[in-house]
Amino acid sequence: MSEEKPNPEQNEDVHLYQKLADRAAEILQEGRKTIDEALKKAGDEISAGGEFTREQAEKISAYLRRDLNEVGRKLKQTRDTVINAAEPHRLAAGMQSGLAKLLHTAADVLSEVASRSEKVIEFHTGEVTSPGTLTCKACGKEMSLKATVRIPPCPSCHKTVFRKSY
Repeated sequence: MSEEKPNPEQNEDVHLYQKLADRAAEILQEGRKTIDEALKKAGDEISAGGEFTREQAEKISAYLRRDLNEVGRKLKQTRDTVINAAEPHRLAAGMQSGLAKLLHTAADVLSEVASRSEKVIEFHTGEVTSPGTLTCKACGKEMSLKATVRIPPCPSCHKTVFRKSY
């Protein structure tokens, strides 16, 4: 990872990311809110406190939303793996046929959604992201992030586009 000291604005973004994530999680646990509603309410509360502007909260909320979408995509991928690992020979013949057709259709749909998501979701130098592993799309170098950080350029090739895994 980069040995440069982050500037105050970078630390502020990382702090706001954590603060928004924590407050949105609390709001979600309190009642029936969607993730978007919880992020908006958390952003409104934090910006109303005067520590951060509404624009800062919206920018960082977009990073959080992106990271949550990526986690959701990974969960769907895991679910598909579990479904594919099921032993179909244990199912009744009639049910097996219907289930197989349903799974193939679902797999095709989810595969298409995953392909579209892969093209849309990229992580770039300068953005803030949660812990995980970033892989440089240019050279394949992996950076293991232990905390929420502003993404630096690739330490190997200095390119700025990454793919994230958790």
